Amino acid sequence: MAEMTIDLESPEVRAALEEEIGAQPHPLLFATISGAHLYGFPSADSDIDIRGVHVLPLREVIGLGQNRDTIEAQATRAGILLETVTHDVKKFALLLLKRNGYVLEQLFSPLIVRTSPEHSELKQIARACITRDHYLHYLGFADNQLKLLQKKPAVKQVLYIYRVLLTGIHLMRTGEVEANLQRLVAVAALPHVLELVERKVGGSELLALRPDELPFHERQYANLAARLREEAAASALPESHSAKDALSDFVVRVRMSLDESR
Repeated sequence: MAEMTIDLESPEVRAALEEEIGAQPHPLLFATISGAHLYGFPSADSDIDIRGVHVLPLREVIGLGQNRDTIEAQATRAGILLETVTHDVKKFALLLLKRNGYVLEQLFSPLIVRTSPEHSELKQIARACITRDHYLHYLGFADNQLKLLQKKPAVKQVLYIYRVLLTGIHLMRTGEVEANLQRLVAVAALPHVLELVERKVGGSELLALRPDELPFHERQYANLAARLREEAAASALPESHSAKDALSDFVVRVRMSLDESR
């Protein structure tokens, strides 16, 4: 029988998450869970990916020292590997302006470890960052995953391909960020993907794909990539963002406010 996947709502896991967040060196505007748990196909051996936004002190930002605008940490708590990556609020804002799907997914992740009023405000501002050009992020990520898949066929890589392409298609159609593959597949009517999800969830991170399956998934990749391009061409999303001024004001206010309270 396959091992059970991690229950994110169990008291032990919540305590481990809170302990990890509490160990971070700077105040956090938010911390959410990304990776396989967000995408809807965690295995029993999947780690937990925590992503968020921290706020550096004003003195550190304007001084001559090296800014820690990205902080990475890894820890094992309650027997669970936690991998945490946070960006300073300015860096995160700049990434939002660069059609970066990763930061959108982190910001809008429903798997919340820590939130704040600023988190809610940032989500509202970020909606004006979503453009039709975000399809390029998802095409690029899928292309990279296809190359990895062709070198070493694995169920995880196939699921990443389906996940990013379907997330991109959904974003182009609706303007909404949806990263959970199981929910996306329910709309896209791709039952073979759910079978892959079951294999991954019941197996491991390193579960191999059968060699005879690869050509089928390569064709599916081509079909979905073409559909993503078509959805982008027909999308009602704006061609460019309109959030730069609002993000700049947000970064200044957050930085000044937290610096005064330190």
